[in-house]
Amino acid sequence: MKAFHEVRTYDSDFMVWHSNYENIGFLAHWHKEIEFIYVRSGSCRLSITDVNFTAHAGDLVVCESGQIHYSDSHNMDNSLDFIIFDTSILGGLFENPHFVHPLVTKEDLESYGLSHQLTVLIDTVSKELELKEPYYQEVVISSLQTFWFLLKRFHPRAEANTTPDNRRTRMLADFQALLSYMDDHYADNISLEYAAETMNFSTGYFSKIFKKLMGINFVTYLNLMRVEHAAHELRNTEQKFTEIALNCGFNNVRTFNRVFKEITGCTPSEFLSIPDPEIYKRTYYNRRSEEQEFVRHDSLTLVKNF
Repeated sequence: MKAFHEVRTYDSDFMVWHSNYENIGFLAHWHKEIEFIYVRSGSCRLSITDVNFTAHAGDLVVCESGQIHYSDSHNMDNSLDFIIFDTSILGGLFENPHFVHPLVTKEDLESYGLSHQLTVLIDTVSKELELKEPYYQEVVISSLQTFWFLLKRFHPRAEANTTPDNRRTRMLADFQALLSYMDDHYADNISLEYAAETMNFSTGYFSKIFKKLMGINFVTYLNLMRVEHAAHELRNTEQKFTEIALNCGFNNVRTFNRVFKEITGCTPSEFLSIPDPEIYKRTYYNRRSEEQEFVRHDSLTLVKNF
């Protein structure tokens, strides 16, 4: 269960997904797929690879393959449409377009002549994925390809002859490698000092970069992974709390209980009393609000805003 290097599960081998949520933010994560976020109403604050901005109704946000992104939209009402699709949908020779900015404003879309086409795209993908009528995959693929290549035609991209920032590129690659390592070794004693050393950073600089990219500090991120794995074991094994705590990287039950409640809002015992057997798949976390709510039908990264 890799919560933050998101490995999405699709209904079939056709790797396109759509959903709409109201009053949603999401925790920092990354995936190989491309992600469209359309602000149907309201506003949301987002960060994509340390570029921070606010998107408003009618705007489109494009998260390119491999980019770390999160939304912290506490006290913001919004309705967001998500379309996530594998890069293979765009053809075997796909390359990230390297847009200058991930935000395509409502005014940009209008000037590109893509406002209506975007709403049609969202409606088409949603309907075709739901009904699965003959040739629905071909309809979805052609719709995504047409919109994508028109967007590449109009939306500013980095010049082809621009010298890439190899240092930054290597840093982001090393950072993703660290996150993948943490996904696999969450139960080990992964200290802040160890993580900083793997990046060849001082602990102070590493902490600053981690918070900037992820929106939360290193210890909170590690505890989130541990709690999600613990929630899974609570639901699916007969192990005692002590065993689960140690298996998931906690030194003792007292720390396990405290951290579990800080993140989920309930103790492990209370968690087990919740009747929904699939509840662990909707683990939540909201950094600023005391009120939290499970979000249905999606990955572990989504949180409900109040």
